[in-house]
Amino acid sequence: MKIRIGFGLGTTGVTSSHSRFGQLVDGLEGHGFDSLWLSERVTGDCPDPIVAMSFAVARTTKLKVGMSVMVLPGRNPVVLAKSLASLDRISDGRLLPAFGLGAPNSAEHQAFGVARSDRSAWFNEALPLLRRLWTEDDVSHQGDRFAMSGVTVRPKPVQQPLEVWLGGQAPSELRRIGRLADGWLASFVNPDQAGAGCAAIDAEAEVNGRSIDRDHFGALIVYRRNGALPENLVARLKQRNPDLDVEAVMPKVDDLADLVEAYVACGLSKFVLVPAAEPESWEDELADIGPLARSLEN
Repeated sequence: MKIRIGFGLGTTGVTSSHSRFGQLVDGLEGHGFDSLWLSERVTGDCPDPIVAMSFAVARTTKLKVGMSVMVLPGRNPVVLAKSLASLDRISDGRLLPAFGLGAPNSAEHQAFGVARSDRSAWFNEALPLLRRLWTEDDVSHQGDRFAMSGVTVRPKPVQQPLEVWLGGQAPSELRRIGRLADGWLASFVNPDQAGAGCAAIDAEAEVNGRSIDRDHFGALIVYRRNGALPENLVARLKQRNPDLDVEAVMPKVDDLADLVEAYVACGLSKFVLVPAAEPESWEDELADIGPLARSLEN
């Protein structure tokens, strides 16, 4: 497996000005990071993923860009297929699309106009449509949410196929990954839970006559400098995953390498590092984290 280290802003990121976001992008390219990952929170301060990814690929030549993750329910799959195919072409194949159901947050649900109870069904219909629109001409479909006849999206992506990663950790989400996805980007799971998740995804993929590339299992890791974690964050994560040792999966910088090695031993090979608190200077932060990231890759 090829270990690759990317970097992400997270849902609370406030790096959205031209100069500050440009400093981050330039630093990632300069320090040899594999990729930049943009989270989505319509009602938060983090930048829109498609806008930010477009900025990043226009400023770089090697840095890949991905979403960690983009909300699919509520989006028109034809329009989204066009946007992402165009981005993949303009970046010369550097797009890493990753989707999710969206945050369990009423403000976000209102923003996308999809009730929480309908998100899964919307997702299950929209994702196969995206794949068809990226590869086929004259796409026809009659479903509960979308109806079209003879639709063609051009340009097609450079990457064929354009591989899709999904987030999530609930049993239903892991089964969906096995049925529909090309990779899993886990978050806030310990190495044992990650290994169990990989096994569950593999089992579901086999049932559906599919297989997931061994290089397509990864995790988002929030790291911190010093100090205790915010109590509200700990409470939220414990509610979502009662068996989780939150401090262990949100390590201090000195413990990052040990956690990555533990994940690798359980079958993961792609990692996105996200700072728990944004630094004053991205240049200084990446100069410190960059050598560590390069030492973890092979």
